[in-house]
Amino acid sequence: MDILYFIVQQTMFFAIPLLIVALGGMFSERSGIVNIALEGIMVMGGFFSIAVIHLLENRMSGQPLLLIAVLVAGVSGAVFSLLHAFAAINLKADQTISGTALNLFAPAFAVFVARMVQGVQQIQFKDTFFIRKVPVLGDIPVLGPLLFQNAYVTTYIGLAVAIMSGVVINRTKFGLRLRACGEHPQAADSVGINVYKIRYAGVIISGALAGIGGLVFIVPTSTNFNASVAGYGFLALAVLIFGQWRTKRIIVAAFFFGIMKTFASAYSGIPFLKTLPISNEVYKMIPYIATLVILAFSSKNSQAPRAEGIPYDKGSR
Repeated sequence: MDILYFIVQQTMFFAIPLLIVALGGMFSERSGIVNIALEGIMVMGGFFSIAVIHLLENRMSGQPLLLIAVLVAGVSGAVFSLLHAFAAINLKADQTISGTALNLFAPAFAVFVARMVQGVQQIQFKDTFFIRKVPVLGDIPVLGPLLFQNAYVTTYIGLAVAIMSGVVINRTKFGLRLRACGEHPQAADSVGINVYKIRYAGVIISGALAGIGGLVFIVPTSTNFNASVAGYGFLALAVLIFGQWRTKRIIVAAFFFGIMKTFASAYSGIPFLKTLPISNEVYKMIPYIATLVILAFSSKNSQAPRAEGIPYDKGSR
């Protein structure tokens, strides 16, 4: 059972950021805006939130500091995503090129500012956020060791985001309007829905969640930020496509890739993998090979929103 607990706990560290970022991408793309800028938005959210942790860690620590950092990550991601929204909605620019530009800009900006301020590009921070055991809940048989021991509060934030996303996209008027703008924006406009505002809202939600995902990825896996999230934004896009832009499928896809990442990064702690005659490099390739294989088989059945990537022109209605 100890091995099972270890695998589940490690999977949470990798799956939760994928889940949050992919759900963010879902809000943007279900509104009709392709958002391949998730990688850059993650970098920007991670940069500002880790910078805040670095500045405040001598005055406070633990969960209050982490929650402040989550707020900063969400706000910075939302603000940065406005650039993509303005280019895609107002300027009607090619959304792939706009997203690519943001992906290239974000790490360069983070490196430049970090070097200007402190002389080096790595931003160090102390990990005071690890929860050895949640009181009471950590003592529950089986479930306690799986979810409430050796965890971060970001795990519970990620699970809450998944539940709320499912409710918002499927059970609310806003979710219905968002989906309408991604499928038939002309029809949505004809019944009085402001397509531009709904698409802005989708991109901003996407940015806020991707920014939080940047922080959620960095905190459990490192103690410094080096202007990179290891391609997690692109992996989240794969999760989004594999999940068919649907909440439940995205959850399944995120945990699948989380397990693959666990095998790649923590195989030395899993006895049956450690004994296999496979090199370290091969293990590190596992998540990306799995991504290619699954996308090759699932891309034929992909059902993206019909108006995804198509700028809306009110005059053409």
